[in-house]
Amino acid sequence: MTTEEIEALGPAFADYLQPFLFCCGYTQTFDLLQVYCRGLLSDLKRKTCEPIALASGTAGRTLQEFLRDHRWSCEQVRDLLQRQVAATLLEQPDDGLGTIGLIDETATKKKGTKTPGVQRQHCGELGKLENCLVTVHLGVARGRYKTLIDADLFLPQVWDQDRARCRAAGIPKEVIYRPKWQIALEQLDRAQAQGVVLDWLTFDEGYGDKPGFLGGLDQRQLRYVGEVPKSLACFATRPHAGEASHRADNLVRHSPVFTHQRWRRLRLPRQTVGDQEWEVKAAQVWLSWQGAPTARTYWLIAARKVRTGEEKYFVSNASKRTSRRRLLRVAFTRWNVEHSFRLSKGEIGFRHFEGRNYVALMRHLTLCLVTLTFVAGAASRLRGEKSGGDGGAGLRGPGGSVRGVAGAAAGHDAAGVQVRGHWLSPAA
Repeated sequence: MTTEEIEALGPAFADYLQPFLFCCGYTQTFDLLQVYCRGLLSDLKRKTCEPIALASGTAGRTLQEFLRDHRWSCEQVRDLLQRQVAATLLEQPDDGLGTIGLIDETATKKKGTKTPGVQRQHCGELGKLENCLVTVHLGVARGRYKTLIDADLFLPQVWDQDRARCRAAGIPKEVIYRPKWQIALEQLDRAQAQGVVLDWLTFDEGYGDKPGFLGGLDQRQLRYVGEVPKSLACFATRPHAGEASHRADNLVRHSPVFTHQRWRRLRLPRQTVGDQEWEVKAAQVWLSWQGAPTARTYWLIAARKVRTGEEKYFVSNASKRTSRRRLLRVAFTRWNVEHSFRLSKGEIGFRHFEGRNYVALMRHLTLCLVTLTFVAGAASRLRGEKSGGDGGAGLRGPGGSVRGVAGAAAGHDAAGVQVRGHWLSPAA
């Protein structure tokens, strides 16, 4: 990045935030929204209300009240963000796959019992049971552009069954326990209502093993390639009444529809690491949902990593004419959502929320989405300005060029930045 590019990011961020003014009840709230978002882009070690307030010259209680009590709609902010992303996606270079929706969840370790939704449950980032809260997300990727556009708290059943505890945490009565796959379908509906058009959808086996989720995607006519467990029940041929289903891995090893195929080797390019080689077989099968075979066939794809022998299984409702390479490329775009989580948690303060109020939590998550999407857009524009021989401004993870974009967008120049009367110092 050149000095001029860095200096331009501060005003660009201010312009980017301007449309969100209309989601706020009054001007002071919008001032604070800008201060909070700039704090999320800063190099503060902890991006909570108190450090951001100290760095910007704002009263700490004022910023806490902004998150918890001020009159502004994070739902409107989310909807506006999605409309902006819908327009931005149309401008992004296409790598042949179009726009891909990314469904995933992430967990954040938390102490205590008061944070909304906190519970001893599976924590994906630690790979074990831990006291944490879980959020479900919808992301999008098109070419090298990627961001998150929705976030919902997963409310465990033990919380839903204790409405007094929910009221103490500010959780509205309409927020109840819902399986994560149902939350994901609701997010897809919201995004489509705001004009986000998805050519494909991908997800991990936590969603791929839910018949209700796959059926919901079929009803919405959304094409997908999703990971499934190797134990997925399916049939290699049209099943007869009473016929037992087979595990996906056994079908691949023993059924003629797979054994008569040779493993086809495919090379998948990656942006920041070396290319990966996978061997793949694929065939049309019938799935078994709740003991009954599906009325139509689906792709069952078996993939084996050449270097390590790692195995993965996917299903897809794509047409029979779809190539195996395209199916596998779609499936492996899921790394984009993992990249977005790393960036959000490592650079944008996603995990830094401290509080006991549901409204404040959701507002924090929503502003993290807003900030992340600015970074995605800025990186895309800067990458487009690079010369052809440079290979693009690659994002190697949550550091490097992203740290530069984040710091500059937060106003890190020698003189600091003043935002609608609120000062954010260079020390931020």
